[in-house]
Amino acid sequence: MLLIRRSTSIISKIRPSFTLYHFHTLQSKTPTNPTSFPGHQAPKNSNFDQPIVNQATVLETLTCYNNDWKRAIDFFNWVESEYGFKHTIDTYNHMIDILGKFFEFELAHQLFDKMPERDHATIRVMFKRYASAHLVHEAIGVFEKLGEVGMNDETSFLNLVDALCEYKHVIEAEALCLGSEKEKILGFEIGTKVYNMILRGWLKMGWWGKCREFWEQMDEDGIAKDLYSYSIYMDIQCKSGKPWKAVKLYKEMKKKGIKLDVVAYNTVMRAVGVSEGVDVAVHLGREMLELGCEPNVVTYNTIIKLLCENGRVREAYKVLDKMWKRGCAPNVITYHCIFRCLDKPNEILALLDRMIESGVSPSMDTYVLLIKKFGRWGFLRPVFIVWGKMEDHGLSPNEFAYNALIDALVDKGMVDMARKYDEEMLAKGLSAKLRPELVKGECDDG
Repeated sequence: MLLIRRSTSIISKIRPSFTLYHFHTLQSKTPTNPTSFPGHQAPKNSNFDQPIVNQATVLETLTCYNNDWKRAIDFFNWVESEYGFKHTIDTYNHMIDILGKFFEFELAHQLFDKMPERDHATIRVMFKRYASAHLVHEAIGVFEKLGEVGMNDETSFLNLVDALCEYKHVIEAEALCLGSEKEKILGFEIGTKVYNMILRGWLKMGWWGKCREFWEQMDEDGIAKDLYSYSIYMDIQCKSGKPWKAVKLYKEMKKKGIKLDVVAYNTVMRAVGVSEGVDVAVHLGREMLELGCEPNVVTYNTIIKLLCENGRVREAYKVLDKMWKRGCAPNVITYHCIFRCLDKPNEILALLDRMIESGVSPSMDTYVLLIKKFGRWGFLRPVFIVWGKMEDHGLSPNEFAYNALIDALVDKGMVDMARKYDEEMLAKGLSAKLRPELVKGECDDG
């Protein structure tokens, strides 16, 4: 895959809205002529190579604009009009997700209405964005209107409940499913699956007392607890500081004959690692293998995190090597576990290079983590190295990345440069922190 970096000087003359635009293209040559740029109509019989536009190309490009909805929708419309690309459910869903992230729900609904076909993934995206914006009544309203397109079914309802619980609107979700509001959804069975979602919601809220009450309520309401119920409640016990109770639940599951899956084992491993030490957790991993339960990336991440928390970083590197040998590719979280415990800039940058070279693309969270880490240490050179790598890989910085960079610059007294990035993020519609240093500087300049 080639990343096409269009010349700023050329693009600004052709179409200003695409000045900073990065267009990913697959299986094609990099265009070398301005006629292949947005906004320019290529002459007939042009011999210049044009990019091959397919779903993967479009999705890659939209990903670059996750934090810039205006350029994202500009590109979305342009690739359809300029290249005749027929948007798929996936490209529509991605664009709707970006619009919802910036509360552009009217535009999102226009796209939704325009879609030639929809699936439950589309509905899930809509619910997720409404719930994350704390627009609960609007999310419920969307569900009620789904009857117009024949999609107000049980799957959509479960997606609604899941989205509400995911974004900590558990009180409303519980009222919808178990309170007087449930009359509105008559016909849907409120069983173990819904109870598990609500239990997980209370876990995300961190309301440990409510978690215990709801766990007991499941018995009172005659709800059968399954593997997922136990896995969630074990996670609750771990995160509430009672890992030994999670181990007790693990033994109870085995006694009941509930076969553990990799998710349950991962939770128990974390609990055992905290309460009895990382070596016991490793032993549990061997038991897991003997019982035919294949470890996944979360299993390895759990071990790596436990090793790092115990200062055994070299052993964590060995586990990282073992993952590749076992055919289990590390993910972003794997590297985050190690990044957090490293204290030498050169070692961190070397691991970042290794991560990229291995094919694991750093996420925006990766870059923010490292920028904050270097910023706290007062090292600006590695901050800009990381910032450069982020831009090289086509990621548009979000508000957290900008704020981390600006904080680092302000701490070093580089107010003019900090103000430049502050203005840049505001121009993109991102939320900047109120910094007295920058406000004072503006007043002085005036």
